[in-house]
Amino acid sequence: MLVLVAASCSTQRKSASSIQEESLMITRKYVGDFIEYRHTGPENYEGPNIIWVKTTMEGQYGKISAYGRKCDFAEGDRLYLRRVFYSPGIVSGYWVYLLENDASVSYRATDLQHDREVLIKEWFD
Repeated sequence: MLVLVAASCSTQRKSASSIQEESLMITRKYVGDFIEYRHTGPENYEGPNIIWVKTTMEGQYGKISAYGRKCDFAEGDRLYLRRVFYSPGIVSGYWVYLLENDASVSYRATDLQHDREVLIKEWFD
């Protein structure tokens, strides 16, 4: 009886630590199915071109802003936000956020999501 109790407790501890580790390693997050997009050009010749992507989860995220002139997502594509850590030097690094589908289409997301006035990194916190 004592062996069974000890074995069940150790299994629970392993499961809890696995869940903690997995939550720290999330690099891709589902943000809805693609519905449509619109493009806004720069205010001057030096500014960026932005696409505003509307998904089925707009109620949660708002329109997702990314850099680009046109959007090659197809209606109904499952969209994900992926974060990639770049470390150009020895000491420091930074996260880059990409809006992508299951195929090979991706766009770099803006750091500030203007529709909800939230930093994109907060979606992973």
